[in-house]
Amino acid sequence: MYGRDPWGGPLEINNADSATDDERSRNLNDFDKAALSRPLDETQQSWLLGPGEQKKKKYVDLGCIIVSRKVFVWTLGLILAAAFIAAFVTLIVKTLPRHHKHPPPPDNYTLALGKALKFFNAQKSGKLPRRNNVSWRGNSCLNDGKADKSGAVLKDLVGGYYDAGDSIKFHFPKAFAMTMLSWSVIEYSAKYEAAGELNHVKEIIKWGTDYFLKTFNSSADSISQIVAQVGKGDTSGGPDDPNDHSCWMRPEDIDYDRPVTECSSCSDLAAEMAAALASASIVFKDNKAYSKKLVHGAATLWKFARDQRGSYSNGADAATFYNSSMYWDEFVWGGTWMYYATGNQSYLYLASHPKLAKHAGAFWGGPDYGVLSWDNKLTGAQVLLTRLRLFLSPGYPYEETLQTFHNQTSIIMCSYLPYFTSFNRTKGGLIQLNHGRPQPLQYVVNAAFLATLYSDYLDAADTPGWYCGPNFYSTNELRKFAQTQIDYILGDNPRKMSYLVGYGNRYPKQVHHRGASIPKNRVKYSCTGGYKWRDAKKPNPNTIIGAMVAGPDKHDGFHDVRTNYNYTEPTLAGNAGLVAALVALSGDRSATKIDKNTIFSAVPPMFPTPPPPPAPWKP
Repeated sequence: MYGRDPWGGPLEINNADSATDDERSRNLNDFDKAALSRPLDETQQSWLLGPGEQKKKKYVDLGCIIVSRKVFVWTLGLILAAAFIAAFVTLIVKTLPRHHKHPPPPDNYTLALGKALKFFNAQKSGKLPRRNNVSWRGNSCLNDGKADKSGAVLKDLVGGYYDAGDSIKFHFPKAFAMTMLSWSVIEYSAKYEAAGELNHVKEIIKWGTDYFLKTFNSSADSISQIVAQVGKGDTSGGPDDPNDHSCWMRPEDIDYDRPVTECSSCSDLAAEMAAALASASIVFKDNKAYSKKLVHGAATLWKFARDQRGSYSNGADAATFYNSSMYWDEFVWGGTWMYYATGNQSYLYLASHPKLAKHAGAFWGGPDYGVLSWDNKLTGAQVLLTRLRLFLSPGYPYEETLQTFHNQTSIIMCSYLPYFTSFNRTKGGLIQLNHGRPQPLQYVVNAAFLATLYSDYLDAADTPGWYCGPNFYSTNELRKFAQTQIDYILGDNPRKMSYLVGYGNRYPKQVHHRGASIPKNRVKYSCTGGYKWRDAKKPNPNTIIGAMVAGPDKHDGFHDVRTNYNYTEPTLAGNAGLVAALVALSGDRSATKIDKNTIFSAVPPMFPTPPPPPAPWKP
């Protein structure tokens, strides 16, 4: 039998092929077994045998690399174990108490700075703040001005500071003290902050400036008088005229009348008070309302100083204690501060005018030339104006006088060095800026401040030193001078005596100070009843920490006797200079520089802004 082959050709079908299905299956099975005699790959097996038992894979395909499954499992386990250990260690570290690395101990100047500032807390008058931190002081003289019988216009004169060991408020040296403190804050605010004393010193300054705003009509643009002094020191009246010098009483117990001294012709005092308010306005520039109030008060005082010429101490009680030699130096000093506080160039024009400089003695020497004090501000003004020349260089018409001031400043700095003989020195090394007269330390600290400050000015101007004649001296020489003088005060002297009370192991114990010498024992001693404490040979019952006493004599000798004020009396102006010198020397010189810009914050650009460049050229 033939059938059709779809592929072409005959297809024979015969009986031999008509086997049953079972036989064909058996034949097929026999054929398959023969075919399976050779190995089949996995694909073939899946076709013929269907799904079989899966083999366990030995490798893991990570996409970019194929790794052994065993290695992959171990690696993953190690990573998870490491993460667990790290988390566990972190948890332990966070729960354990932390031991911070202690900063290096403060240097001697920083330690002394905190104590020197505390003296101002002990000198506060009026209602004391809650945290005044002087346990033996209390509210005092709360009727200042109110009970005055002299006809004074201003009746609220509560507050301010007592000047020294008595209870008089002398405004002339007090204003100088506030100006010096403000100057030091402007230049070295970062150092104050590092020492933890910035808020403290600003509070001290504000206590003084708040009081000064009470001593004249600070809201007016023009005034005719200001208060020069509260209290009286003239002892010529005898026991029938009790006052702040004839009586030995704690200020808290004062019951006698405290007269108010006003003046209507006092250029020196008004210009110094203007300097105090103007410099403080820069300190408080972040408090815009208060700073503006200080600037306005300073401008009012300045106008009064210029319009009504005269010396505040002429015929006044203050002449015995703080006699002013002239007012021209206050004009240069005050005018400079007014310029820095306002940026008004009329103040700079006046402060740098050659005629004013000549009147102030800028072009001649004299025994006290170069000595900054509550009476002579010329040296401080010259350094301030030299700063202006170094950093802003205003040029014409100021350059001629500023260059003269710069040269004079260089000469003064030369006079401080031991290589020159402008001033003698004691055998112990203390410079005699007041030529052997009593109470030398107040002048020494001011010179130490100026020397350190000027060296920092030169460093900031990338100037390594200055010339004294043909010889060049490094700025380190100025710093060395300042350090030796302050070290002397802190105890590096022949007597091994620290003249800063509370600093070191040996310091004066009979400080000439009424409040410190009378115990706070709820007993009110009368005007003469306190004499037993004045004349006692024992140490003061109250330690007036931070008070710098008047100092040793020209032979390095010192008598710790309460009644000898030439050795043992501290003053507000003296301590202000000490604070300024200490903060200038404190800390790391390389890490903390002067603040070059804050003092110029109100000063406009010296030169007009250059025009913008022309537009690019286009063809």
